[in-house]
Amino acid sequence: MLVAIISVVLLAFSLFGNLTQFVMHTLSFDSAFHSDTFGTAREVGPRLEEVYLENNKSPNKIAVISIEGIIASHGADGAGLVEVVQAQLDRAADDNKVKAVLLKMDSPGGEVLASDQIYNAIRAFEHTAKKPVVCSMGSLAASGGYYISSGCRWIVANELTLTGSIGVIMHGWNYRGLMDKVGVAPMTFKSGKFKDMLSPDRAPNEIPAEEHAMVQALIDETYAKFKDVVAKGRDAAHDANKKEGKALADNWQDFADGRVVSGKQALDLGLVDELGDFSDAVDRTEKIVGIKNSNLIEYRQHYDLGDFLSLFGQSSKAHDVKLDLGIEVPKLHAGYLYFLAPTFVN
Repeated sequence: MLVAIISVVLLAFSLFGNLTQFVMHTLSFDSAFHSDTFGTAREVGPRLEEVYLENNKSPNKIAVISIEGIIASHGADGAGLVEVVQAQLDRAADDNKVKAVLLKMDSPGGEVLASDQIYNAIRAFEHTAKKPVVCSMGSLAASGGYYISSGCRWIVANELTLTGSIGVIMHGWNYRGLMDKVGVAPMTFKSGKFKDMLSPDRAPNEIPAEEHAMVQALIDETYAKFKDVVAKGRDAAHDANKKEGKALADNWQDFADGRVVSGKQALDLGLVDELGDFSDAVDRTEKIVGIKNSNLIEYRQHYDLGDFLSLFGQSSKAHDVKLDLGIEVPKLHAGYLYFLAPTFVN
């Protein structure tokens, strides 16, 4: 009887949630259809709802997009950071009242591909939507965090911001010594000499010199891409900002060896354009687009009862309980290339 009652209650909630979602979807579609706020209606990707961070009763908006923590392709809730940022940029592009995007960056970096995809999304947005993206750096905007930031029209960093860390890392473990101690021997059948490349169960003396050279070549190629992205991004920003922005210093590549630098050092090197906080970044954004007292908005992911009920159909790993120890330790996958500040590699 108890199970039956609970089932009926959950079914009622589900029906009510679906009905509410249908009504809200109908109303929002009708509003978008009769309003000139949106140029097109996008139904693909994460569901986002617009919320005010600061409502100044202005006809103009600045969309704030936040990137915090490790930059990764996939998220625990199914929607990865790349997908969410792209959806937020699409909403900002479609809304004629949004005049610019303000990127809040507080990240030590992350996956190479995810960083590059977000960087390209920002550059494409600026090119097609004709709206500038201004970056406001928080405590940390290093490695992949700086890679993404370098695609912005203007970069504001705090004097004590840690940024830079221009470099690439591939991290892994070799536990062959431990296997030998406990009497475990690997058995590998492969089609080619390098098919078990980066395998952690081979003794170091079993790794051919050619493999070391190939891995290092991948690192060097990605590192060259990083420096090229920084050079092109900052040069494009300087051309757009004219004399107001900072140009890259002649010796900036001497500091592109993986080290982190302070906001003040980054300004001297031309890696950022201005020292300040988030409010200074807002003022700079308004100055670039020629508006004042604009509304600050944010696009947040929308969850409803259907999302909650869908957890019952997911694997147990998707909704494991996690212990928060107050620190975020990145999970580095063997064979992945990362733009990641050295402080976070343990």
